[in-house]
Amino acid sequence: MRPIFFLFCTIVALCAAALPAAAEEIDCITTEWKLLGANHKVCVNGFEDPDVPCVTCYMSQARTGGISGSVGLAEDPSEFSLDCKQTCPVTLPEKFPKKKKVFSEGTSVLFKDTQVTRFYDDKRKTLIYLAVSRKIVSGSPKNSISTVVIH
Repeated sequence: MRPIFFLFCTIVALCAAALPAAAEEIDCITTEWKLLGANHKVCVNGFEDPDVPCVTCYMSQARTGGISGSVGLAEDPSEFSLDCKQTCPVTLPEKFPKKKKVFSEGTSVLFKDTQVTRFYDDKRKTLIYLAVSRKIVSGSPKNSISTVVIH
């Protein structure tokens, strides 16, 4: 029984390591007061790049309030901004992926999310972070970009 349990724990740990980063909510401000339910707001979240320990990204994102927003049924608008910063010296491994999803967060009950993908421009030694709103049926061209130059 122990080998199976060990194998299970190993698989769970590997899967967790492969997942995009989880964001920490910093704070929110109200943009529109609602009589019933939560107010419309813009929230700021922070997350670390799961592969580059010294890069932190901050994303502001609009959140829908009202009754549907209070119970988690509202679709948040595709309005966000992204800024990533180097917080200490960065050393990239020799085998570093050119493209990887580093963050994903649902913005509706079904089929819509905000996703941050990291690209690596080897020629310019720059990490590029691109935030987009994705929807299975009809996506949005709205996006935000941030870069971190590796010194």
